[in-house]
Amino acid sequence: MGTLTLRLPEQLDARLSLFAKLEDSSRSELVRMALEKFLREREREQLLAEVVQAARFLATDPEARAESTAIADEFASADSAALTQLEQNAPEKWWQ
Repeated sequence: MGTLTLRLPEQLDARLSLFAKLEDSSRSELVRMALEKFLREREREQLLAEVVQAARFLATDPEARAESTAIADEFASADSAALTQLEQNAPEKWWQ
């Protein structure tokens, strides 16, 4: 496990200490959890930005748009066939 030395303003340090005591947890554990959450959110934001960028490209490039529409149609057909088969083979309407 890596080690990180961190300098905190006194007020933030006091809040962290208090919260750790209230949660019966260590300061390090709280910081690890906060950092993990922060990084997860940033990674999600980055992924969403990349999805938006790709969607904009697909919307403006006629060839890419046609290809993505064909792929979507193919999946829609496969999904429909799978649902039909499931409905026909189900002993009862379990989804209701």
